[in-house]
Amino acid sequence: MRVFVTGGCGFIGSNFVRLLLEERPDWDVVNYDLLTYAGNAENLAGHEDNPRHHLVRGDVADAPHVLAAMKGADAVVHFAAESHVDRSILDSGPFVRTNVIGTQVLLDAALQLGIGRYIQISTDEVYGALTPDEPPFTETTPLSPRNPYSATKAGADCLALAYYETHKLPVMVTRCPNNYGPRQFPEKLIPLMILNALADEPLPVYGDGMQMRDWIHVLDHNRAILTVLEKGTPGNVYHVGAENQQYNMDVVKMILRELNKPETLIRHVEDRKGHDRRYAMALGKLRDELHWHPRISFEQGLADTIAWYLNNRSWWENIRSGAYMVYYEKQYGSRLEVK
Repeated sequence: MRVFVTGGCGFIGSNFVRLLLEERPDWDVVNYDLLTYAGNAENLAGHEDNPRHHLVRGDVADAPHVLAAMKGADAVVHFAAESHVDRSILDSGPFVRTNVIGTQVLLDAALQLGIGRYIQISTDEVYGALTPDEPPFTETTPLSPRNPYSATKAGADCLALAYYETHKLPVMVTRCPNNYGPRQFPEKLIPLMILNALADEPLPVYGDGMQMRDWIHVLDHNRAILTVLEKGTPGNVYHVGAENQQYNMDVVKMILRELNKPETLIRHVEDRKGHDRRYAMALGKLRDELHWHPRISFEQGLADTIAWYLNNRSWWENIRSGAYMVYYEKQYGSRLEVK
């Protein structure tokens, strides 16, 4: 199997590439990543010279380059996306270009090349928000995105599933809740709170902090994606979740307790525009048909994540200083072109 992975230097994508290289020894990975602020080649340290890992720097909206890089692949797993809601509120243009146009470019290339499996990685945010008493989203819940980021992801999902219906391209969509784990860019809640707490800096919490999210460890998420890649049925949407709902404020307090830091570091700040109060997804087909279930409890996963950041200070110091781009140039340089 030769798998074309977009965004394979980002948080979730790099952990997926590592999973494939470590657990599928007869598979090759073409890692297609633009290496923007959230794409870090250092996330794959140790695999720089792995002959089964081929890193190509490229833009998913660059149709000729995508087509050239995808040739010879058996499957596509599409992680690449602009993903931070706050950034989408400030400027939605890059989100439309990458998340919608980029997905269309990938679908056209996959169709032209006769790709055998195509997985569109999506989010629970495409469904909008739940009230405290509403049941979890199912795979048939109508889409109702409420911010520019989730709107572009919903558009990408609709495009992907339309290519299945129209062209019979073997598309599957996975939708996940909040991820956490090692190598997450420190603009996201958990790494931001960990690093601020370590520096004894204020921990900014939106509004009252009572937004509720399901949290899944990135390794559980990636094992689910691999399950769908190998066993899923084209045309289907699969929910990937941990059925582990937590209030943001409770997560922040757990981090402070683990680090033995005072709750006086918490600072309530003005809430984000259109901030959804609650997401929750029923696992449905992934559990009942593909027999997948999460393995990592939130308590253990959070403790392990905090330990990773404590033990990998150079990684996040490089991120914060921008020095990770020096690593990229040193390790890869001109090796990123399509061969």
